[in-house]
Amino acid sequence: MTGARDDTGSEAHDFSALRAIYLNCTLKRAEEPSHTELLMSASAEIMRKNGVTVETIRPSEHRIAFGVYPDMREHGWERDDWPKLWDRVKQADILVIGTPIWLGEESSVCRLIIERLYGMSGELNEKGQSSFYGKVGGTVITGNEDGIKHCAMSILYALGHLGYTIPPQADCGWVGEAGPGASYGDDGAGFDNDFTKRNTTIMTWNLMHMARMLKQAGGLPKEGNDRRAWKAGCRFDFENPEHRA
Repeated sequence: MTGARDDTGSEAHDFSALRAIYLNCTLKRAEEPSHTELLMSASAEIMRKNGVTVETIRPSEHRIAFGVYPDMREHGWERDDWPKLWDRVKQADILVIGTPIWLGEESSVCRLIIERLYGMSGELNEKGQSSFYGKVGGTVITGNEDGIKHCAMSILYALGHLGYTIPPQADCGWVGEAGPGASYGDDGAGFDNDFTKRNTTIMTWNLMHMARMLKQAGGLPKEGNDRRAWKAGCRFDFENPEHRA
């Protein structure tokens, strides 16, 4: 069943106007196979089948400076590839961050990406909102130790705090047995795990549905979240509460 058609065979959903970007925060170089990218590709293929324009990037292949400013070259770094990557990220309606688990946490590359996204939080859209408003976020986690929900909690909170809309069931992942063992895709490990396949599928469709809804609605209304209006003195009905002894 290709979920793009309803029971009558007519087009039920049109996702062709959407763009998605997958950031694979593996520690591996481009020539090395990535277990995280393998699971991310299952989600990306669903999107491609439904007309979404998809791009996958490995941040580890770029020289991204540490810091929380839009361009760290303005703060003493000789090179910073983040501004060019940001140009691609901000064009996407859907952001999916993928990461392996190391010592129970997301990768160092993943934290670097979140910090650089945070550095863009001062950028506003035409409504005076965070530039992340009207976009959706999700995450893909792999490893051979427990920690999927822990890492997803951290990543999805960060994306939501920045302004991304997080739809229901916006994470998926696979971990093998505790301790050294097969990672996702090693000799087919995880391929038959129905829980992983189901969650990957549900996450992908929820990301597409939410992104389409937001795009059709023109994003979120600006009442109450217009930073420029707040700076100009508008308080959107907020009043300091009275102190009662």
